[in-house]
Amino acid sequence: MKTLYLAFVVLILLPLATLAQQPRTREVRKNVPLDSIVLSDPAILADSNTQMYYMTGTGGMLWKSKDLKLWDGPYKVTETDPDSWMGPNPMIWAAELHAYKNKYYYFATFTNRAVKIDTVGENIIERRASHILVSDNPDGPYVPMQDPTYLPASMPTLDGTFWVDKDGKPYMIFCHEWLQNGNGTMEKLELKPDLSGSIGTGEILFRASDSPWSREKDENGNDKPNKVTDGPYLFETETGRLGMIWTSWVYSDYTQGVAYSESGTLDGPWIQEKDPITPPNFGHGMLFKTLEGKKLMSVHSHRSVNGRTIRIPHLFEVDLSGDKLVVGKLYQP
Repeated sequence: MKTLYLAFVVLILLPLATLAQQPRTREVRKNVPLDSIVLSDPAILADSNTQMYYMTGTGGMLWKSKDLKLWDGPYKVTETDPDSWMGPNPMIWAAELHAYKNKYYYFATFTNRAVKIDTVGENIIERRASHILVSDNPDGPYVPMQDPTYLPASMPTLDGTFWVDKDGKPYMIFCHEWLQNGNGTMEKLELKPDLSGSIGTGEILFRASDSPWSREKDENGNDKPNKVTDGPYLFETETGRLGMIWTSWVYSDYTQGVAYSESGTLDGPWIQEKDPITPPNFGHGMLFKTLEGKKLMSVHSHRSVNGRTIRIPHLFEVDLSGDKLVVGKLYQP
């Protein structure tokens, strides 16, 4: 069963690795419908300054739209340092844009496949980490800042996102990957005031096994909690309740759930909701308001066609007026 599970993971990750590799050249297309774009981990910034939407995700590219319906792209917007730990052509996963203190920040996972940092069982761990780039403009270019690393080189980390907690301090929330620790964790890391580096070390918020809804089979075919933590994104309801959406698996279905902090801060404790919040094979979501003020969640659909994984961006309506996030119907721009 373990061999079959690892084979399944390889089938999923190899196509995504190809998509995540930064292309050297790619033709910019105009007026592309949202559901015609192949993109994992879509994250949308609605920028009031430019009255535009900017969509990032896996692959290190950017799409632009005035109405969420038709998009131009993909544009290359990152300028990494080839002499840094990332190497000359890093893979880029799960990029997000965040506007903060008159700057725009690019949170993403960078992987240098030429560097191996660990071997755990059959898993060879590559140099992969959450990192932040900065720009004066939402469409880049996004460039490195002061610190060469935010997290220890010995840890494979991914899917960093941004939150300013009740203490007024900025934080990165990220996943320590299950491939190394066997039970993926969700962690927080304090950032410098200008986000140019990190302060201290990561602190665990919860583990994948805390989830009551994510499941997998052990070597004997028995049910157990899934080991994957993926795609955190923080939000507050209109009543002031702090929540986090995140993604894992229900057997072979990529699925998203939600947890809420009892203290209202990142320190939790984090209480996991019993049931997922998206249909099967939708996940890695984030929340945003349209330029008109409508609340939406962007996710990607996940399906396999002839052994190839296909992921397409979709939008769901959401309601945050109560104490919980309520996911509504698919939204058609």
